[in-house]
Amino acid sequence: QVQLVESGGGLVQAGGSLRLSCAASGGTVISCAVGWFRQAPGKEREAVAIIDWLGRPTYYIDSVKGRCTASRDNANAKSTVYLQMNSLKPEDTAVYYCAVGRGPWPSEDLNDYSYWGQGTQVTVSS
Repeated sequence: QVQLVESGGGLVQAGGSLRLSCAASGGTVISCAVGWFRQAPGKEREAVAIIDWLGRPTYYIDSVKGRCTASRDNANAKSTVYLQMNSLKPEDTAVYYCAVGRGPWPSEDLNDYSYWGQGTQVTVSS
């Protein structure tokens, strides 16, 4: 059984930084793509950053390019996934989720992800 535990969210002023972490274990997580997604109130969940199984970021949503860096560390059949967010803006406010893909191929499609974390709230004040 795959387990995902997220941490690192919080309240920050505009221009500040946060580092989200996601500890993924179980199954074959280290050989699967992982993604960071977010959902703001009243909006659909969207992909923020996608990382392939080798740890290479393959996608950033346009609104975070240049401000966010996604990475992962695979060790001992576990994968820790990070999202470093800098120069945060109020429009970054959302619940952020990490997810494990159905396979190694990276995808921005939510349907290609089978396991989801509980979500962590990021609130950016102006």
